[in-house]
Amino acid sequence: MSDGTTVWSSESGIGALPGHIKGFGLMHVAMRRDAARLSAAAARGSSGPSGASGSAGSAAELAEWFGRLRAVIDWHHHSEDEILWPYLRDRVAGFDGGGVLEEDHEALDRSMRRVAGVLGSGLRAELPEAAKGFEDLVREHLGHEEPVVFPALAGLPVDEYLRVERRIIQSAPTQVMTYLQPWMFDGADPASVRAVSATIPAPVRLIGRTVLERRYRRTLAPVL
Repeated sequence: MSDGTTVWSSESGIGALPGHIKGFGLMHVAMRRDAARLSAAAARGSSGPSGASGSAGSAAELAEWFGRLRAVIDWHHHSEDEILWPYLRDRVAGFDGGGVLEEDHEALDRSMRRVAGVLGSGLRAELPEAAKGFEDLVREHLGHEEPVVFPALAGLPVDEYLRVERRIIQSAPTQVMTYLQPWMFDGADPASVRAVSATIPAPVRLIGRTVLERRYRRTLAPVL
């Protein structure tokens, strides 16, 4: 499925990916970015006595931010397990979304539960370790997934892939749907934003870059 020269990874951005799967790639970029943000915020917050954060308010805000990230990742993984992997098994010879990818999803679920539990308990001294474990798992999982999944997606006809992508997007709960566009575009280069925006209906693009963007920016205070 690969020509031997394509690097099937979003680790250094999505410029090399075919246009129709750049949106999928941006989600992976955003996961790495926010896992790193959590680790950095955890390190800052654990610097006080007994791992205390600066205030209960900032701790609550960080927990709320992580809850949104967790919801997006949870939806992304369930949509892969329930929609995308079965589709690719039918269309791409030799594709299997089980095995290590399934194990990775389960490990990430456990890691996100641990982070959420630490944030909810107020035991901030434990957060740096939990956050670093989560970040490491995110990076490891995407390193497993992208060389397998990106070539399979790139081999689909564009219109066929976009139909599957619409099914996936339509499966998103409202909490995720209203967060997804500004979350994906946060920090993305203009060319990538233009490429992905072209697949989004114009009214949705407008709401995403106005109302939803402003709402999204307000959630970032605890990690910036």
